[in-house]
Amino acid sequence: MEQLLSIAKNSVESFVKEGKIPEFEINSEKLEEKRGAFVTLKKQGQLRGCIGQIVGDKPLFQTVSQMAVAAATEDPRFPPVSKEELPELEYEVSVLTPLKLIDSPEEIQLGVHGVQAVAGGRAGLFLPQVAREQNWDLETFLNHLMLKAGLWPGYWREYPVNFYVFEAEVFGEK
Repeated sequence: MEQLLSIAKNSVESFVKEGKIPEFEINSEKLEEKRGAFVTLKKQGQLRGCIGQIVGDKPLFQTVSQMAVAAATEDPRFPPVSKEELPELEYEVSVLTPLKLIDSPEEIQLGVHGVQAVAGGRAGLFLPQVAREQNWDLETFLNHLMLKAGLWPGYWREYPVNFYVFEAEVFGEK
């Protein structure tokens, strides 16, 4: 899936330098599939932006292109990427499987499953690689997921939460 990394990088560089997303010639059925995807940007190993779409409503290559630009320019945790930063960025693309509702958080396989938690009109999501990168156990993972959803740690123990799992094919430059 080197092509997806190239699409992400070219989209960000074109948008940051010229304010437009390039057109891409695609001749792969896999890249035409409607799939959810996230694009993660890192700079010197640190998160620099991450935005995605859980459910695919357009061809995968378009989702990756748009999410790459959004990760560079719309992640509220960071200022927009500058031209000077472009050479330092590392790209990672996560292509998602469809969400599956599970009966209990004990069904979550850390490092395998990404998880979306939905409760109280709020939602939070972690990609599969987050638990491994942070070295979290299940309880720590769930508590951080609640915080990401704007709830409090332990909410999942006291109130109903719908947990959805998914897997991701992850492609990085390194």
